[in-house]
Amino acid sequence: MDTTEDIPARMPEHIATAVDLVKAYQQGPAQVRALDSVTVGFARARFTAIAGPSGSGKSTLLHCLAGLDSATSGQVTLGETELTGLSDRELTRVRRDKVGFVFQSFNLLPQLTALENIVLPVTLTGRHLNGDLLDHLVGVLGIGDRLSHRPAELSGGQQQRVALARALLARPVVVFADEPTGNLDSQSGAEVLDLLRRSVRDLGQTVVMVTHDPRAAGYADRVVVLADGRVVDDVDGADGGDVMRALQPAGRAR
Repeated sequence: MDTTEDIPARMPEHIATAVDLVKAYQQGPAQVRALDSVTVGFARARFTAIAGPSGSGKSTLLHCLAGLDSATSGQVTLGETELTGLSDRELTRVRRDKVGFVFQSFNLLPQLTALENIVLPVTLTGRHLNGDLLDHLVGVLGIGDRLSHRPAELSGGQQQRVALARALLARPVVVFADEPTGNLDSQSGAEVLDLLRRSVRDLGQTVVMVTHDPRAAGYADRVVVLADGRVVDDVDGADGGDVMRALQPAGRAR
Protein backbone atom coordinates (compact mmCIF):
# COMPACT_ATOMS: atom_id res chain seq x y z
CA MET A 1 0.00 0.00 0.00
CA ASP A 2 0.94 3.64 -0.22
CA THR A 3 3.64 4.71 2.22
CA THR A 4 3.54 8.42 1.38
CA GLU A 5 4.51 10.30 4.55
CA ASP A 6 1.58 12.70 4.23
CA ILE A 7 -0.94 9.87 4.72
CA PRO A 8 -1.77 9.55 8.42
CA ALA A 9 -0.51 6.36 10.09
CA ARG A 10 -4.07 5.31 10.93
CA MET A 11 -4.87 4.84 7.21
CA PRO A 12 -2.38 2.14 6.04
CA GLU A 13 -5.08 -0.35 5.00
CA HIS A 14 -7.24 2.12 3.15
CA ILE A 15 -7.59 1.69 -0.59
CA ALA A 16 -8.68 5.30 -1.15
CA THR A 17 -7.84 8.32 0.97
CA ALA A 18 -8.37 12.06 1.06
CA VAL A 19 -6.13 14.19 3.27
CA ASP A 20 -6.94 17.86 3.99
CA LEU A 21 -8.96 17.87 0.78
CA VAL A 22 -10.32 21.23 -0.34
CA LYS A 23 -12.49 21.86 -3.39
CA ALA A 24 -13.41 25.51 -3.85
CA TYR A 25 -15.51 27.27 -6.47
CA GLN A 26 -15.67 30.96 -7.25
CA GLN A 27 -19.19 32.37 -7.20
CA GLY A 28 -18.91 36.05 -8.09
CA PRO A 29 -16.73 37.74 -5.48
CA ALA A 30 -17.15 34.87 -3.01
CA GLN A 31 -15.31 31.57 -2.81
CA VAL A 32 -17.46 28.57 -1.87
CA ARG A 33 -15.84 25.47 -0.40
CA ALA A 34 -17.66 22.36 -1.55
CA LEU A 35 -15.10 20.38 0.48
CA ASP A 36 -13.49 21.99 3.50
CA SER A 37 -10.32 20.20 4.67
CA VAL A 38 -11.75 16.67 4.47
CA THR A 39 -9.59 13.81 5.72
CA VAL A 40 -11.10 10.36 5.36
CA GLY A 41 -10.07 6.87 4.26
CA PHE A 42 -11.95 3.95 2.75
CA ALA A 43 -10.98 0.38 3.63
CA ARG A 44 -10.42 -2.44 1.18
CA ALA A 45 -13.24 -4.98 0.72
CA ARG A 46 -15.84 -2.90 2.56
CA PHE A 47 -19.06 -1.19 1.51
CA THR A 48 -18.96 2.47 2.57
CA ALA A 49 -21.70 5.01 2.03
CA ILE A 50 -21.07 8.75 1.84
CA ALA A 51 -24.32 10.35 2.99
CA GLY A 52 -25.64 13.81 3.63
CA PRO A 53 -28.15 16.40 2.44
CA SER A 54 -28.10 18.04 -0.96
CA GLY A 55 -25.15 20.39 -1.23
CA SER A 56 -23.16 18.68 1.53
CA GLY A 57 -20.24 17.86 -0.78
CA LYS A 58 -20.72 14.10 -0.98
CA SER A 59 -20.72 13.84 -4.79
CA THR A 60 -17.80 16.27 -4.99
CA LEU A 61 -15.82 14.02 -2.63
CA LEU A 62 -16.60 10.95 -4.73
CA HIS A 63 -15.62 12.73 -7.94
CA CYS A 64 -12.29 13.81 -6.44
CA LEU A 65 -11.59 10.30 -5.12
CA ALA A 66 -12.36 8.82 -8.54
CA GLY A 67 -10.22 11.29 -10.46
CA LEU A 68 -13.26 12.81 -12.19
CA ASP A 69 -12.60 16.21 -10.61
CA SER A 70 -9.44 17.92 -9.39
CA ALA A 71 -8.86 19.15 -5.87
CA THR A 72 -8.08 22.76 -5.07
CA SER A 73 -5.63 21.56 -2.43
CA GLY A 74 -4.92 18.48 -0.38
CA GLN A 75 -4.09 14.93 -1.33
CA VAL A 76 -6.05 12.08 -2.92
CA THR A 77 -4.62 8.56 -3.14
CA LEU A 78 -6.18 5.62 -4.94
CA GLY A 79 -4.49 2.30 -4.35
CA GLU A 80 -0.81 3.23 -4.51
CA THR A 81 -1.36 6.15 -6.87
CA GLU A 82 -1.35 9.76 -5.77
CA LEU A 83 -3.88 11.52 -8.05
CA THR A 84 -3.03 15.11 -7.22
CA GLY A 85 -0.99 16.60 -10.02
CA LEU A 86 -1.55 13.85 -12.59
CA SER A 87 -2.15 14.90 -16.17
CA ASP A 88 -5.51 14.33 -17.84
CA ARG A 89 -4.04 11.40 -19.76
CA GLU A 90 -2.68 9.83 -16.58
CA LEU A 91 -6.01 10.31 -14.78
CA THR A 92 -7.81 8.66 -17.69
CA ARG A 93 -5.50 5.67 -17.39
CA VAL A 94 -6.12 5.42 -13.64
CA ARG A 95 -9.89 5.54 -14.12
CA ARG A 96 -9.69 2.94 -16.88
CA ASP A 97 -7.44 0.52 -15.02
CA LYS A 98 -8.46 0.93 -11.37
CA VAL A 99 -12.01 2.26 -11.10
CA GLY A 100 -15.49 0.93 -11.77
CA PHE A 101 -18.43 3.33 -11.96
CA VAL A 102 -22.14 2.91 -11.33
CA PHE A 103 -24.21 6.03 -11.98
CA GLN A 104 -27.80 7.02 -11.34
CA SER A 105 -28.37 7.37 -15.10
CA PHE A 106 -26.89 3.89 -15.91
CA ASN A 107 -24.68 5.31 -18.74
CA LEU A 108 -25.22 2.38 -21.10
CA LEU A 109 -24.64 2.78 -24.82
CA PRO A 110 -28.09 2.49 -26.43
CA GLN A 111 -26.88 0.89 -29.68
CA LEU A 112 -25.16 -2.00 -27.90
CA THR A 113 -26.71 -5.10 -26.34
CA ALA A 114 -26.48 -5.71 -22.61
CA LEU A 115 -23.62 -8.16 -23.14
CA GLU A 116 -21.74 -5.73 -25.39
CA ASN A 117 -22.14 -2.99 -22.77
CA ILE A 118 -20.82 -5.28 -20.04
CA VAL A 119 -17.64 -6.32 -21.87
CA LEU A 120 -16.97 -2.97 -23.58
CA PRO A 121 -14.41 -1.58 -21.06
CA VAL A 122 -12.41 -4.82 -21.13
CA THR A 123 -12.59 -4.95 -24.93
CA LEU A 124 -11.43 -1.35 -25.35
CA THR A 125 -8.38 -1.85 -23.17
CA GLY A 126 -7.40 -5.13 -24.81
CA ARG A 127 -7.33 -6.96 -21.50
CA HIS A 128 -8.16 -10.63 -21.10
CA LEU A 129 -11.87 -11.28 -20.71
CA ASN A 130 -12.47 -13.47 -17.67
CA GLY A 131 -15.25 -15.68 -18.98
CA ASP A 132 -15.75 -17.45 -15.67
CA LEU A 133 -16.23 -14.16 -13.84
CA LEU A 134 -18.58 -12.93 -16.58
CA ASP A 135 -20.71 -16.06 -16.26
CA HIS A 136 -20.71 -15.72 -12.48
CA LEU A 137 -21.78 -12.07 -12.56
CA VAL A 138 -24.50 -12.71 -15.13
CA GLY A 139 -25.85 -15.53 -12.97
CA VAL A 140 -25.71 -13.63 -9.68
CA LEU A 141 -27.28 -10.54 -11.23
CA GLY A 142 -30.02 -12.55 -12.92
CA ILE A 143 -29.59 -11.05 -16.39
CA GLY A 144 -28.74 -14.18 -18.37
CA ASP A 145 -31.92 -13.97 -20.42
CA ARG A 146 -31.46 -10.25 -21.16
CA LEU A 147 -27.95 -10.24 -22.64
CA SER A 148 -29.13 -9.84 -26.24
CA HIS A 149 -31.45 -6.93 -25.39
CA ARG A 150 -30.56 -3.28 -25.84
CA PRO A 151 -30.99 -0.81 -22.95
CA ALA A 152 -34.32 0.52 -24.23
CA GLU A 153 -35.70 -3.02 -23.94
CA LEU A 154 -34.67 -3.33 -20.27
CA SER A 155 -36.28 -2.04 -17.09
CA GLY A 156 -34.41 0.45 -14.96
CA GLY A 157 -33.44 -2.25 -12.50
CA GLN A 158 -32.14 -4.47 -15.30
CA GLN A 159 -30.14 -1.60 -16.77
CA GLN A 160 -28.52 -0.95 -13.40
CA ARG A 161 -27.67 -4.66 -13.08
CA VAL A 162 -25.96 -4.46 -16.48
CA ALA A 163 -24.06 -1.36 -15.33
CA LEU A 164 -23.02 -3.18 -12.16
CA ALA A 165 -21.78 -6.19 -14.13
CA ARG A 166 -19.78 -3.82 -16.35
CA ALA A 167 -18.22 -2.17 -13.30
CA LEU A 168 -17.31 -5.46 -11.60
CA LEU A 169 -16.03 -7.42 -14.62
CA ALA A 170 -12.66 -5.66 -14.74
CA ARG A 171 -12.08 -6.31 -10.99
CA PRO A 172 -11.32 -2.64 -10.28
CA VAL A 173 -9.54 -1.42 -7.18
CA VAL A 174 -12.77 0.29 -6.14
CA VAL A 175 -16.31 0.71 -7.45
CA PHE A 176 -17.71 4.21 -7.03
CA ALA A 177 -21.51 4.35 -7.09
CA ASP A 178 -23.17 7.78 -7.32
CA GLU A 179 -26.83 7.59 -6.22
CA PRO A 180 -27.17 4.16 -7.93
CA THR A 181 -30.83 3.74 -6.86
CA GLY A 182 -31.95 7.28 -7.66
CA ASN A 183 -33.87 6.28 -10.80
CA LEU A 184 -35.25 2.99 -9.47
CA ASP A 185 -38.41 1.95 -7.67
CA SER A 186 -38.00 0.77 -4.08
CA GLN A 187 -37.89 -2.94 -4.91
CA SER A 188 -35.36 -2.59 -7.74
CA GLY A 189 -33.31 -0.22 -5.59
CA ALA A 190 -33.19 -2.71 -2.73
CA GLU A 191 -32.09 -5.46 -5.11
CA VAL A 192 -29.24 -3.32 -6.51
CA LEU A 193 -28.08 -2.37 -3.00
CA ASP A 194 -28.11 -6.01 -1.96
CA LEU A 195 -26.04 -6.88 -5.03
CA LEU A 196 -23.50 -4.18 -4.16
CA ARG A 197 -23.27 -5.62 -0.66
CA ARG A 198 -22.85 -9.14 -2.04
CA SER A 199 -20.05 -7.99 -4.35
CA VAL A 200 -18.14 -6.94 -1.24
CA ARG A 201 -18.93 -10.11 0.69
CA ASP A 202 -18.51 -12.65 -2.12
CA LEU A 203 -15.94 -11.00 -4.43
CA GLY A 204 -13.93 -8.91 -1.96
CA GLN A 205 -14.80 -5.79 -3.94
CA THR A 206 -14.42 -2.33 -2.42
CA VAL A 207 -17.52 -0.15 -2.90
CA VAL A 208 -17.93 3.55 -2.08
CA MET A 209 -21.47 4.83 -2.63
CA VAL A 210 -22.95 8.32 -2.46
CA THR A 211 -26.55 8.56 -1.29
CA HIS A 212 -28.93 10.98 0.40
CA ASP A 213 -31.26 8.13 1.38
CA PRO A 214 -30.82 6.73 4.94
CA ARG A 215 -32.39 3.44 3.86
CA ALA A 216 -29.82 3.01 1.10
CA ALA A 217 -26.97 3.99 3.42
CA GLY A 218 -28.17 1.35 5.88
CA TYR A 219 -26.97 -1.38 3.50
CA ALA A 220 -23.36 -0.26 3.95
CA ASP A 221 -20.79 -1.48 6.49
CA ARG A 222 -19.95 2.12 7.31
CA VAL A 223 -21.51 5.52 6.73
CA VAL A 224 -19.51 8.75 6.44
CA VAL A 225 -21.82 11.75 6.90
CA LEU A 226 -21.03 15.12 5.32
CA ALA A 227 -22.55 18.56 5.92
CA ASP A 228 -21.32 21.88 4.55
CA GLY A 229 -18.29 20.20 3.00
CA ARG A 230 -17.07 18.59 6.23
CA VAL A 231 -17.23 15.14 7.79
CA VAL A 232 -19.65 15.48 10.71
CA ASP A 233 -20.16 11.81 11.60
CA ASP A 234 -18.68 8.40 10.89
CA VAL A 235 -20.90 5.44 11.75
CA ASP A 236 -19.38 1.95 11.60
CA GLY A 237 -21.53 -1.14 11.29
CA ALA A 238 -24.60 1.06 10.80
CA ASP A 239 -28.20 0.02 10.60
CA GLY A 240 -31.06 2.14 9.31
CA GLY A 241 -31.71 3.72 12.72
CA ASP A 242 -28.04 4.60 13.18
CA VAL A 243 -27.95 6.28 9.79
CA MET A 244 -31.15 8.22 10.40
CA ARG A 245 -29.79 9.56 13.69
CA ALA A 246 -26.45 10.42 12.09
CA LEU A 247 -28.11 12.33 9.28
CA GLN A 248 -30.34 14.40 11.52
CA PRO A 249 -27.57 16.71 12.77
CA ALA A 250 -26.35 17.12 9.18
CA GLY A 251 -29.84 18.11 8.12
CA ARG A 252 -30.14 20.67 10.89
CA ALA A 253 -26.72 22.07 10.04
CA ARG A 254 -28.01 23.03 6.62
